[in-house]
Amino acid sequence: MPVLFIEYPKCSTCRKAKKWLDEHGIDYTDRHIVEDNPTAEELAAWQERSGLPVRRFFNTSGMRYRELGIKAKLDAGMSDEDAFALLATDGMLVKRPLVIADDAVLVGFREPAWEQALL
Repeated sequence: MPVLFIEYPKCSTCRKAKKWLDEHGIDYTDRHIVEDNPTAEELAAWQERSGLPVRRFFNTSGMRYRELGIKAKLDAGMSDEDAFALLATDGMLVKRPLVIADDAVLVGFREPAWEQALL
């Protein structure tokens, strides 16, 4: 079964990650993070499977993250439910790329983690 690759095509890290998938012959389904933003339910399920804290799903280097003061909201104790709801409003808030595989959920592109999970 192909992995789900969620990306923003203009993102250089996403392009690098996609090239890595292609070079390693990994079959994937591509999904544009802005045109088809993950739902709160999807994000909650992926976060649970990943074992990562919710804040790792935020694109902390993005303009929207800073404009909305999300770090302060998270630091003040924003609930996971509210965080997922916020992430679901705008694909630019979500850390990318995301890879959803049978046995792994990967957030961002870290080649050693991808090798371990996908090869």
